[in-house]
Amino acid sequence: MKYILASASPRRKEILSGLGLDFTVLVADADETCDLTDPGERVEFISLKKCLAVSDRLLSEGMDPADRDTVIIASDTLVTLDGEFLGKPQDEADAIRMIDKLEGRTHAVASGIAVWHKGRTVTAHELTEVTFAPMSPAEIQAYIATGEPFGKAGGYAIQGHASRYVTGIRGDYFNVVGLPVRRLYETLRLVFGIRL
Repeated sequence: MKYILASASPRRKEILSGLGLDFTVLVADADETCDLTDPGERVEFISLKKCLAVSDRLLSEGMDPADRDTVIIASDTLVTLDGEFLGKPQDEADAIRMIDKLEGRTHAVASGIAVWHKGRTVTAHELTEVTFAPMSPAEIQAYIATGEPFGKAGGYAIQGHASRYVTGIRGDYFNVVGLPVRRLYETLRLVFGIRL
């Protein structure tokens, strides 16, 4: 089986590598704007856009729509709290605002997947709750200074320096990192009959 990851995310690459999959990366050139307000629907929709951007590109390059050997995987992750979507921080002030909002509270992380195989695309999503310990302004500043918040949904990486502030996780840890492994496994196995 030939797996293609439609993402430039190093975290998603690490997760797939950890599963022992041999895959290539084709970055999706997709418009990620979306008006959907439900987090699960939103991440599924954006994942679908990424997946279809890559499948359309491969089909235009001559890939057979019924290709039995190619699987395209796309994903999108979103952090939400109090009805606000916390994307990737724009700058240091935005990162401080996000961490200040998350500290001492429980928030939700939604990750969507879209899987293309044999001309068919299926979407799904996973929700995980993460609780942060209270953080002092000095701790927030020190965390921002690591540079880790930038390029991460919600302004943090649970597998990095932010792990010292996490007091609880309810759900799939890998979902928070950026790829809901169990949901992906179930989709591949139950929908497409593919066993990893």
